Amino acid sequence: MSKKDAKIQALLLFDPASRFDPHYLGFFRCFNDGLYYEAHDVLEALWLPSRKGPLDTCYKGLIQLAGAFVHLQKGRHRPADALFGLAYKNLAGFPSTTEALNLNSVLIEIANWRQVLSETRFLRNPLLDGLRPAPRLQLESQTITQNF
Repeated sequence: MSKKDAKIQALLLFDPASRFDPHYLGFFRCFNDGLYYEAHDVLEALWLPSRKGPLDTCYKGLIQLAGAFVHLQKGRHRPADALFGLAYKNLAGFPSTTEALNLNSVLIEIANWRQVLSETRFLRNPLLDGLRPAPRLQLESQTITQNF
C-alpha cells in the first residue's frame, strides 16, 4: 500500500447503513470540510477502476468540481473556471437526482461560481475573498458526518 493509498483509506467514510461506497461518502465529507484536494483523490480512487461504467462521467464531473475549488484555493481563477465548465458538461447529462445527489442544484452552483468569476474579470477570488460562501454538497438520503 502506497502512502497515497493509506491517506485515502483514512478519509473514507464507512457507514453500514448506507448503500454507497465509502469512497463516495468520503468525497462528500472531505468536500464539505473544504478539503477539495483530498475529496478529488478519494473519489478518483473509486472512479479509476470503474471508468466506462454508468457513472463514469458523473464521478469525473464531481472530481473536476473538487479540482476547480483546489484551483480557487491556490488563486488560479482561469483554471478553476475551465474545470467548472468541464464539471458542468459531465454532470449535465445525468438525471436531476443521481446517486442521491441533486445534480440540478450542483449545476446551478457551478453556473453561479462561473458567473462570479466572470463578473470580477477573474481578478477576485470568490472563495477566498468571501464573495460566495464555501459550497456544501448534501446527499438527499442521509447526513454526511464531519467527524474524522
